Amino acid sequence: MRMPSQFYAMADPAGGHDALELAELLLAAGARIVQLRLKDAPARDFLAAATAIASRCRASGALLIVNDRVDIAVLSGADGVHLGQTDLPLAAAREIMGARALIGVSTSNLAMARAAEAGGADYIGFGPMYPGGLKNTTAGQGLDNLRAVRAAVNIPIVAIGGITEARMPEVLAAGADAAAIITDVVNAPDIKAKVRALLAISRPPD
Repeated sequence: MRMPSQFYAMADPAGGHDALELAELLLAAGARIVQLRLKDAPARDFLAAATAIASRCRASGALLIVNDRVDIAVLSGADGVHLGQTDLPLAAAREIMGARALIGVSTSNLAMARAAEAGGADYIGFGPMYPGGLKNTTAGQGLDNLRAVRAAVNIPIVAIGGITEARMPEVLAAGADAAAIITDVVNAPDIKAKVRALLAISRPPD
């Protein structure tokens, strides 16, 4: 696959926003791939939000990826799921969701990245790139590790963790196909303007 844009949007209530309202802002500003991330939501509420956002994404010609939950991705009609290292195994998720679904896998080192590609992931998340970010990490993978992963795998890489608008160009130049950004977006005084600025950043030519 090819990432539909260099900005991988995250509908995450970390900034105090309602997930559906945030997704609508992201889509209105031009986001073309949105991950719904509701770590602490009850399953019933997660499914309701995913179903509503899936409908909005279809209307906007955007992709919806559900974080962690294969069941909710299937039931909501999402385009795919993003799996962490302790979530349902990739092979099981593929069996449930089928060949056409998009499946991403979070990775934090070269071995994980290679395993995800060998297992049939459509893309990998790689990070955390920098200290800070939503999880307030103390250390980041950095650009050299991103370059090493880029040299080792052929599937798209979505960099995540502490990335800001200012850092996005160097992340793309180091080999990421897209950057997932939460904090710099949800804390922006004008979320739609921030998203438009991120979408305007040039992605290096193939």
